[in-house]
Amino acid sequence: MRRAVASPDAPQPLGPYSAAVLSGNLLFVSGQVPVDPATGAVVGTDITAQTEQVMRNIGALLKAAGLGYEHVVKMTVFLADLNDFTAMNACYGRFLADPPPARATVQVSRLPRDVKIEIDAIASLPHA
Repeated sequence: MRRAVASPDAPQPLGPYSAAVLSGNLLFVSGQVPVDPATGAVVGTDITAQTEQVMRNIGALLKAAGLGYEHVVKMTVFLADLNDFTAMNACYGRFLADPPPARATVQVSRLPRDVKIEIDAIASLPHA
């Protein structure tokens, strides 16, 4: 069984994919970019503002599935410039529960809408 998960507090997908998909006991959150769900506009010009918006978007999708950051087991961070790593990390860390999830961070040549960051996530539902 799988079902799409969406939230009015997270941006609508930019293409033919779901913002998040619940399958079994896992929630797969598609890569989120720093878009304000109310306006559809890219938020901020610096990595801190953009990271904060991305994390809020992911948080909204987690909440729509009845989860929170304490349920996230893996994240992947895509940066347009790896020189933004330290500033991104400082903002990113404020959202996480302890212990933090596993993570990979990579620099990419370009991201949708020429943003500085995109993050995807995998969360595990608590055992019933």
